[in-house]
Amino acid sequence: MAGTHAVRILNWAVEEGKLFEHHCHKLHRLYEVDRSEIVWTPGDREAIDAIAPEWVRRILCVACETGLRPGDLIKLTTGNVEDTPMGRRLRVRTNKRKRLAHIPITPALAKVIDETQPGKLLILTNASGDQLTEHRASEGLRQWRDKAKLSRDLRLQDTRGTAATRLLNAGLTLSEIANHMGWAIRHAANVIEHYARVSPDETDSVLVKLSAARGGGS
Repeated sequence: MAGTHAVRILNWAVEEGKLFEHHCHKLHRLYEVDRSEIVWTPGDREAIDAIAPEWVRRILCVACETGLRPGDLIKLTTGNVEDTPMGRRLRVRTNKRKRLAHIPITPALAKVIDETQPGKLLILTNASGDQLTEHRASEGLRQWRDKAKLSRDLRLQDTRGTAATRLLNAGLTLSEIANHMGWAIRHAANVIEHYARVSPDETDSVLVKLSAARGGGS
């Protein structure tokens, strides 16, 4: 973390013309964190929905339905919504990879979008109706996670495994999901399979679709 902050400061110094260049772009990491098997289950979501204010429930829902990173979630607007022959989708240029992502709008996501206050451009806001920051979105969810007494260290970015399963159910291929998430196809399949194991109410249907997707060479 210290190394990351140091690089950000040096990047800022170069951008401001205070340094000509620096050579810390590829600092070696001392450890890697693997959170691929940490996912939000339906029970976790229900626990949050039972007690959290609407702005927090909306963050969790959109994160679980799209798999977008916090930096992309807070920028989502109604202008990202596009009509398709079969329904609607979100068209988003992701902040990290600068790729276009086309995300099917599921019924749960549609409800959040349609309940956005008239005249509001941003889909997600803070408690006052103003623009969120990444920190506030993550911290708000963490606070209500603790109030719901969820034992695991669930974070906002851990919704991506849940979203991968949602996207499979919405008809995306494994390759499309992997491309959207920035994952290898095998990793995407493994994450979805893990989600099915820890979510008994979805196990059968998810595993059938995953098996079909694998068999189709996706």
